[in-house]
Amino acid sequence: MTSNEIRFACQHRGDAGALMIVPRIDGAPLPELIDGFEIAAGMKPAGDAYGGLIPEFFRFGPMLDHFLGRSTNAMGPKTPVLGCECGEWGCWPLMVRITATADLVTWDAFEQPHRTTRDYTAFGPFHFDRHQYDDALRALSATISSDNR
Repeated sequence: MTSNEIRFACQHRGDAGALMIVPRIDGAPLPELIDGFEIAAGMKPAGDAYGGLIPEFFRFGPMLDHFLGRSTNAMGPKTPVLGCECGEWGCWPLMVRITATADLVTWDAFEQPHRTTRDYTAFGPFHFDRHQYDDALRALSATISSDNR
């Protein structure tokens, strides 16, 4: 099994706005990957619907826990990895099952909970080397910490 690479890009929403986290898989921003998939699958609406997560807008808990699938269970068994382009994750989230072992982190079973008839089985799964994934999470935590000073 080949391994994907993940990074968590952080950018400010607008001019000096809230910090937004956008997962990048094999160098591509996840919103672009899911937009391409939804458009190719003929889903409507599709395109420019997703944005990064904004921790300031919702208490996800520590991002280290969140991106290992251990966020607040109020969201159910899946974890939001993208929110709506408006900035509110609950408006139009991309949910995923995150499974972590000692060697591997897998993102699979993607879903758009507001469109339960959509079929995302052909999107992913993405498999990440656990060491590379943990390094990406440490870099994300460092960025968030320095941004909150």
